[in-house]
Amino acid sequence: MEPVLEVNSLTMDFGGLRAIDQLNLRVMPSEIVALIGPNGAGKTTFFNCITGIYTPSAGDIFLSVNGRRERLNGLKPNRVTQKGIARTFQNIRLFQNMTVLENVMIGRHCRTSSGILGAIFRDRRTRLEEEKVVSDSYKILEKIGLDRFVNELAMNLPYGAQRRLEIARALATEPFLLLLDEPAAGMNQKETQELDELIVNIRDTENISILLIEHDMKLVMRISDRIYVVDYGKKIARGNPLEIQRNPAVIKAYLGEDPDA
Repeated sequence: MEPVLEVNSLTMDFGGLRAIDQLNLRVMPSEIVALIGPNGAGKTTFFNCITGIYTPSAGDIFLSVNGRRERLNGLKPNRVTQKGIARTFQNIRLFQNMTVLENVMIGRHCRTSSGILGAIFRDRRTRLEEEKVVSDSYKILEKIGLDRFVNELAMNLPYGAQRRLEIARALATEPFLLLLDEPAAGMNQKETQELDELIVNIRDTENISILLIEHDMKLVMRISDRIYVVDYGKKIARGNPLEIQRNPAVIKAYLGEDPDA
């Protein structure tokens, strides 16, 4: 079985600063993989390289699409999305003055075919496609548990619901790989538990692989199949949750001391 995402010796330099240092990572089909590490370890930079926001200084990013292996290096973010990768951000980036439904509909844009002429003349094909976008977007809100907020402005949603709406908008692009950047940030215990269940449900029902960055270690340990740990841009450990919990290098990176000292 081929990985849906394969990253080989990825390196990202900003002037004299090396944010990512020859990082290797794989995500297999229908797998939940966590990327963890202290603040400033290069995790979000890694996501930005995968999604085309940054072009890596060195290394390769490969995506398996319908059995074909494609190199992502240098592709623009919209092309990466079209290939089947969607993401959320550490800081919420919703269209606050648009409704919940409209936010999800925007995510459907990359899967529509109507052009400028269709928008101007509004032929039957364009109208049918618009109706399907509305219908599909509402179904996603039902799956995420946000359908009761369908006509509410995004800015009026509770914080946890805004986080879920970002995930709904990402799902609207029809990804087979979903990148979640600290999805539990700022959530209370109840919201985090609901998020835990949501992520697993997305993996199980939508057949989507998930790669997440997260500081909530309880969530990471509960739902991850495998975990990668980075520190100062370098991979220091890889394994299942139990192996990571017991790894001396991981303990040292988080606690700043030798566990046997």
